[in-house]
Amino acid sequence: MRSPAELDHVHWHDLPHAYGPAEDVPELIRALYADDETAGDAIHELFGNIHHQGTVYPASAPAVPFLAHAVLHAPGRRDELLMLLAVLADHDPQHTASPSWPGSSVAAICTELARVLPDLLPCLGDAEPAVRRAALRVVAAVAARLPAEVRTTAERRVDELYATDPVAAVRADALAVLDLFGRETEAFDNPLPEVRLAAAMLAAERSGPPYEKRLVDVLAEDGAAADPGDDGFPRAGTASQEDRLTDLLTRDVDAGLTAAARWIAAGDPGARGSRLGRQIAETWRDRETEVLALMLAALPHQGDTRASAHCLTTIGEWIDRLPEPAAYLRDALYDRARGEEETAAPALLALVRSRDPRALELVLRNPDPEALAAAASCFPEAADRLIPEIRRTLAAGATGNGAIALIAALAQYGTAAQQAQPELLDCLRTRRAAVVAARQIGLGGHVTAEITSLLHEAAQSTDSSLSAAAAVAHHRLTGEAEPALRVFGGLLAGQGPVHWHLSSLQPLGSAAAPLLPLIEPLLTARYEWTRMAAAEAHHKVTGSPERAVPILAALIGPTPVGLCALRALAAIGEVPDELRPTLRSFAFSPLRLLSAMPFSHVHPDEELRTLARTLLTTD
Repeated sequence: MRSPAELDHVHWHDLPHAYGPAEDVPELIRALYADDETAGDAIHELFGNIHHQGTVYPASAPAVPFLAHAVLHAPGRRDELLMLLAVLADHDPQHTASPSWPGSSVAAICTELARVLPDLLPCLGDAEPAVRRAALRVVAAVAARLPAEVRTTAERRVDELYATDPVAAVRADALAVLDLFGRETEAFDNPLPEVRLAAAMLAAERSGPPYEKRLVDVLAEDGAAADPGDDGFPRAGTASQEDRLTDLLTRDVDAGLTAAARWIAAGDPGARGSRLGRQIAETWRDRETEVLALMLAALPHQGDTRASAHCLTTIGEWIDRLPEPAAYLRDALYDRARGEEETAAPALLALVRSRDPRALELVLRNPDPEALAAAASCFPEAADRLIPEIRRTLAAGATGNGAIALIAALAQYGTAAQQAQPELLDCLRTRRAAVVAARQIGLGGHVTAEITSLLHEAAQSTDSSLSAAAAVAHHRLTGEAEPALRVFGGLLAGQGPVHWHLSSLQPLGSAAAPLLPLIEPLLTARYEWTRMAAAEAHHKVTGSPERAVPILAALIGPTPVGLCALRALAAIGEVPDELRPTLRSFAFSPLRLLSAMPFSHVHPDEELRTLARTLLTTD
């Protein structure tokens, strides 16, 4: 350990942390010995600069012996200082085999912490349980890096805590540390639920899924406790006990559904059951029926409007995956959608997506933009009733995502959407959702001097997305290519991400042939999004798949750009034979390969699976 008197012996100005030279570290360490509030502020600052969002720096290791001194000699906040030391040393054990490990900042931290650990071991006997737990966390951080004699002493002290500590959470943490020392202790029949839970979690981590029934029983029974011990981090990593438990149960879908059902039946304490259910839906395919039943069962147990809305939103996100949503589920949504609470909106949206006929009447009675847009998609036969409401909502001044959703909803109505031309022109004129308005105007097929004038003006906008959309719309309505070629010529020759512009010009088709000298060099661009969009555009312009297909095939994978490449390949209709194993993995994986994306009404993973299955049927 090193006392504050030695701080000036370190050349802190030569050591970087998150915000530059670590010249402020000595002052912060000295502040640890001041009053409680000053020390708290200093700890907060140290968490931000020598340990910034999980990253450590060259200045972090030299701070360790000074922090260890403060643990023993500063007047308070011992548990927080111990936790700072522990998280500084966090690392994946597998990383120690990396060639870069010996010279890394985290390796230096572990070396320093292992050196001072003998001085910190008395903290395991501190009167405060929080200090004992934090001290266990420090031991856990370097358990695999300790010299033999230190390891023996540390293991003995931890074993004493496991056997005798009066606080159950401390015993559970001690059990987790003993596991790091290679001590596999089965404690499933321990009288303390915290210890049973810790033992089951450790056994599940060792065995992997599927878990034995006895493990699932313990995880389900004791995991619903009001306090699962998520105020400490007894093992390496900053995931809480609750997060670790949720992650473990999500890996085994049947175990997870069993535990979530028991937790919800027990009152869904801490919304743990409903949260686990949501994570299962996002992780596993084709389990929507079970998850939606869990969400419905959890609704009466939610303690506030926000928690209830989370359950209803989850139902709304997945209900259209059910071939025929059960009547009891639709009835429950209908009852909530008619209410006056804030949960009425997500309930109505879920009811619309269930395609329950009663939803249409509720939407027309209270035409919220998001519900209107969803109704337009789910009830295409009701165009004569929905289009007037969409027009009224747009005319009333809808903006932002609401206006975008309403205009996008019009696209599926074909020629009937021409009724909304006045509102679309006003959106373009007032720049409300102007990009999607310009696109929809271009699809309307109606040409007037006012329309072409507005589109011509918008095509000169400094907003590149608007100028591109207006130029394409102008071409679609007039057949004139020159204005669009000028716009896209400038956009493709400019700086910045051009893949947006490449995607926008595709409706020009062969009329964009003069732009090929700008498009072709982008087929080999370093940025994968640019290569993907260039390949798609090249095919649209030339009609030839020869250059596009190899580029798109090379990009296909369970990533956002891979999905876009797959979509483009599906439009071309060619499947290289070497791609078929990848497509089969996309089509038949039980796990979701893509996560949800904001503002996307179709889950990317569902689209990935559908496209893969479609392409597998292509000769």
